[in-house]
Amino acid sequence: MERSMKLDKITLGTCYYPEHWPEEMWEEDLQRMLASGIEVIRIAEFAWSKIEPREGEFTYEFFDRFLEKAEKAGMKVIFCTPSATPPAWLTNKYPEVLNANINGVLYRHGCRRHYNYNSPKYQELVKRIVEKSASHYASHPSIIGWQIDNELNCETSEFYSESDSAAFRVFLKKKYDTLDALNEAWGTVFWNQTYTDWEEIYVPRPTPSNSTNPHEVLDYVRFVSDSACRFAGMQSDILKKYVKPGDFITTNGLFGNLDNHRMTEESLDFITYDSYPNFAYCLDDYEPGEGKMRDRKWSRNLAEARAISPVFGIMEQQSGANGWNTRMEAPTPKPGQMTLWTMQSIGHGADYVSYFRWRTCTVGTEIYWHGILDYSGRDNRRLAEVKEIHKKVGALAPVTGTHYRAEVGIVKDYDNIWDAGLDRWHQRVDRESSKGLFAACQKTHTPFDFCYLDHMRAEDLFPYKVLFYPHATIVTQETADKLTAYVEQGGCLVLGCRTGYKQENGKCVMSKLPGLLQPLAGTDIPEYTFVSPAEGTVYADWDGVQIEAGIFNDLLEPLTDQAKVEARYISSYYAGTPALISNEKGKGRVYYFGGAFNEHTAQVFLEKLGAAQPYQDIIALPEGCELMVREAQDGSQYFFVLNYLEEAAEICLKESFLDLFEGKEVQGELELPPFGTKVFARKK
Repeated sequence: MERSMKLDKITLGTCYYPEHWPEEMWEEDLQRMLASGIEVIRIAEFAWSKIEPREGEFTYEFFDRFLEKAEKAGMKVIFCTPSATPPAWLTNKYPEVLNANINGVLYRHGCRRHYNYNSPKYQELVKRIVEKSASHYASHPSIIGWQIDNELNCETSEFYSESDSAAFRVFLKKKYDTLDALNEAWGTVFWNQTYTDWEEIYVPRPTPSNSTNPHEVLDYVRFVSDSACRFAGMQSDILKKYVKPGDFITTNGLFGNLDNHRMTEESLDFITYDSYPNFAYCLDDYEPGEGKMRDRKWSRNLAEARAISPVFGIMEQQSGANGWNTRMEAPTPKPGQMTLWTMQSIGHGADYVSYFRWRTCTVGTEIYWHGILDYSGRDNRRLAEVKEIHKKVGALAPVTGTHYRAEVGIVKDYDNIWDAGLDRWHQRVDRESSKGLFAACQKTHTPFDFCYLDHMRAEDLFPYKVLFYPHATIVTQETADKLTAYVEQGGCLVLGCRTGYKQENGKCVMSKLPGLLQPLAGTDIPEYTFVSPAEGTVYADWDGVQIEAGIFNDLLEPLTDQAKVEARYISSYYAGTPALISNEKGKGRVYYFGGAFNEHTAQVFLEKLGAAQPYQDIIALPEGCELMVREAQDGSQYFFVLNYLEEAAEICLKESFLDLFEGKEVQGELELPPFGTKVFARKK
């Protein structure tokens, strides 16, 4: 099913909070937005009390007045359900709706997202406010769509209230049916954790040394995701009764412990992402030195959004300095960076970009989270840049509805993402390869997609020339079947160390590794080890090219006549042992590498497998530039070139392209200014 905003053009928007400003400012703000090229606003995600100021007392006049002005001005509106911030009257009267930390201490009123999904009372009150809001406002002609809540699982993705323990038991009863089955799946015989009554089970609680039962915690994360999905579904089901034909339902953000694919498939028309590349310059997170990815790292997050919705929206796009009074400090975007980050979003598939926010708030926690306008509201440099962005977006009409083009896929699934979050052994290799593969694809200008195997059919994988599935510790038979089908039809699959050693419940397998993938990989793993810090770096030789086999090493052995030793370790006590084995399967080939993929190692794989720089014959770029390609159904291609550096970049077009911003044919050497962007059209 195609999931998109179904816009007839790439559109700009902004987030607006009429409750923060005197009513006499509304009309002027709306007119200034429209004059700047902003055509859509998002409102009401934190405004429960404007509709229900006291329990059971509903008033609609405030947003009626605002929507009347929006309609008169010609502004389109995305209206939100306000469940992210329950009002004080609610949390004071019904403390059972509050979330708690792992020690059982309640999170109190004063911030946001202080509720839990599983409180029956909160579900009752949320259903009512959504029903009342939708039944009154959904027919308004200015409204084009609805946002559910705000950033589900943001602030915290862990829930430890009494309601959560009660709901966790229901979740587990449905999954396991009997305590005997649960005890077997969780391995509760270890450390005498056996349960004899469902009431003995709670969400994770404090233990000595902060140790946990990993099988319990994996199911707990699955439960958190299920809770969030059901909460979104509860609201979506109500909204669907009232939205006008053509209006959409979405939510924003991509946060942890949440199967965003399931939530979108069940409840949304598409996902929207909140993109803040300026986080790369936060004092606590800034990476000094040449070659660091910095704001370019947000392309990885945009690829995640694209994996859910091939064409998607940005609900919050960086437009000013960011920070709360309690945390986060980052500078104002430099001239050109707003444009850069907007084109970063569009290049990766966004057809809607909404800036956070129109005016910088003068009260509250986010007084340092700046929008387009500063406190005074005067015209400024960033507003002028928005106007220039609008002109450039106007030239991108042919790009609307096209899709990001990639022949390389990085395979993921939620069980392994969640397992990496709770298993330090898995986490280390997963983090190294995630960073390495992304950086290698970026710097070799090799577009890639994230491929969520648990939400894809085998045939969805067939278009990819190369798939990397770096460290699939948990492998099911369904996973093995999909990967086998991909390889047999001619695909090239690359696996990394620590593959296939766990079952779906997180238990380690007792079969020869890599478990269910051994027939596909044609590889045995008689021994394995962490790379000792005292030993230093371990290298392997691949036809004269040295690659690092970092973090962890599987010592390999070929199993079949089709299996070929491609590389051997050249250091440590296992020097000479196979480090990389390839295996023919049907029309394709599998490569099993016994280490993690740092940037250089990943780049060597891309080059040797013929996947790197697929457009090098027509366009040459320095490492500091990103290349994104969006493709139309007729085969026309649109090349987005972004310069993330503070100095000019030299690019070379080896054939004639149409420069969409300039409206003219270009070829040969071109200079891209600091933070400069270009979009080139190439007809089939």
